Amino acid sequence: MPRYVEPVFRPPSEARSLIFQVTLGCSQNSCRFCGMYKGKRFHIRPAAEILAEIAEIPASYRTRVERVFLADGDALVYPQEGLLAILNALSVAFPALTRVASYASPNSLASKNPDELKLLREKRLRMLYFGLESGDDATLTAVRKGFTAQRMAELALSAREAGIKLSVTAILGLAGREMSLEHARATAAWINRVNPEYFSLLTLFHRHNKEFVRGLQQCSHRQLMEEAGEMLRHLNPSRTILRSNHASNFLNLAGSYPKDRQRLIEDLERAMKEAERYPGFLDSIPEYQEEYY
Repeated sequence: MPRYVEPVFRPPSEARSLIFQVTLGCSQNSCRFCGMYKGKRFHIRPAAEILAEIAEIPASYRTRVERVFLADGDALVYPQEGLLAILNALSVAFPALTRVASYASPNSLASKNPDELKLLREKRLRMLYFGLESGDDATLTAVRKGFTAQRMAELALSAREAGIKLSVTAILGLAGREMSLEHARATAAWINRVNPEYFSLLTLFHRHNKEFVRGLQQCSHRQLMEEAGEMLRHLNPSRTILRSNHASNFLNLAGSYPKDRQRLIEDLERAMKEAERYPGFLDSIPEYQEEYY
């Protein structure tokens, strides 16, 4: 059975997936805003260990597994030969398997060439969760993302061209007050260029990132809603599902582009008018935090 080194993170949409922890931590792990894997030293687990865990799954359970998620934060960086062996073993062990997914950093996408990505897709790696964070280069530099928006677009497009679906995340409030609208417009332009299947918004929150947050002029609820509105007005991808349903978000947005573009803008405008009814809310700063990990 899988033996986890906590914490183990997974996207909300992978709630019903069987998780195998093929790497520990994140191969990048230098982003100033992110506290997900600060307590772990990056490590690639031997393929033999993962294959043994797959083999230990009870036969009575195997036919029920339709989706598998490969953790930790950067499983795509796993060496190609070993990753193919793992994917092959998953296909054999789980006859109902329809999709394998993992997180992918720019660092891990850069480790795979187009032919390797296509082969992984053929072996049922069908979804990658990609943390863009921002399409604005000044913001990316400030948070030490390590890649430009242009380079991340090239890498994301290589995955899309290989037939792998992308779920991209960006973070409201990441640029602070001064660069809020520039962050919004540049992020929308990046999404319009790449056209990922899914685009999710988080809101900057506290989790092992106190130094970064203390040095930022944090956005109020009003400024975050204005930032989201600026992004919505500039977003125009050809076929993308938008969500803002992470626990850090105080405003839930959901729709599909291009069909729901105007409705999403109107939803946000109505939410701002409704928020005016609560004195002090719009000018306060969100306080959501996660302390355990």
